[in-house]
Amino acid sequence: MERSVECPESKVESDPRPVTCGSRRWNLSPWAPTNHMRRFSQRSSLVTLSEINITPLLDLAFVLLIIFVITTPLLEQSLELKLPKGGRPDRPVNERDFHTVEISPRGYYVFDGKAMTVPQIEKALVNDARLNPNLVLRIRADKSTPYDFVFQVQDMCANHGIKISLRSEARESKR
Repeated sequence: MERSVECPESKVESDPRPVTCGSRRWNLSPWAPTNHMRRFSQRSSLVTLSEINITPLLDLAFVLLIIFVITTPLLEQSLELKLPKGGRPDRPVNERDFHTVEISPRGYYVFDGKAMTVPQIEKALVNDARLNPNLVLRIRADKSTPYDFVFQVQDMCANHGIKISLRSEARESKR
């Protein structure tokens, strides 16, 4: 059964019957297919895949890059230390040959980012020194750290033949 109205907007949406407006017939059912839906359903799935926008992917890649650039320097510094002034290395170094121990003024030891005691550090270093003869222990200590805390680690390295490097901040050049 059809009824005539002036335009389809005046029809109640819950009524699924078709409406005639002038010489044109309108089907107001929300489930009726439209030309737009037919066109979309006729597209090949290969065409859809070739139209993927990579802009969000690039945005994500740049955000991750920025996060890594910011957090990488923070990974080495587990303790807030004020390093003494010192020199620069003579030659380039391989980072795989290095372990780092940080010593706070209160005698806390952090070995490669984990809080440890001197015997625990010794056990880990001796195991690694067997596998890597070029192993070097970087000692980062606050400039107000008592020598006793640094000497405990230094003596332990000397007893096992492990090379050490005392970390410091580079001196400003006087030009």
